[in-house]
Amino acid sequence: YPIAIARGDDTTAHGILVPDIKGCFSAADDYQDAIDNAIEAIELHLEGLVEDGEQVPLPSSINNYIDNPEYEGMTWALVPVDVNRYLGKSEKINITLPSRLIHMIDEKVSSNKDRYKSRSAYLAKLAEKELIT
Repeated sequence: YPIAIARGDDTTAHGILVPDIKGCFSAADDYQDAIDNAIEAIELHLEGLVEDGEQVPLPSSINNYIDNPEYEGMTWALVPVDVNRYLGKSEKINITLPSRLIHMIDEKVSSNKDRYKSRSAYLAKLAEKELIT
């Protein structure tokens, strides 16, 4: 998720805003703690949304916000949050693909076992990338 960080000073904490998630924010006295605090705030906020039965907003591009005057003077960063656990339980589906494409997918998965545990994981990662951007 993109985060906007408003730099603090000796008496004020650094403010952290998460524009993709309405009402999600945090703070950190130490600038280096901003990322960890942002991840924690996002995860807690997403858990709350799921508990309330609300939609989980997917992360977008920093480009959606960088020129917004509301965030003028802020520093931007991306924080890694795995949203899969907030998107619901896995469902088995049946899809039809050309055999050559299936073989290409399987070759990609085989050569990247650390990154893609299965064909399904690979296809899910591609779908996330397409839907998030």
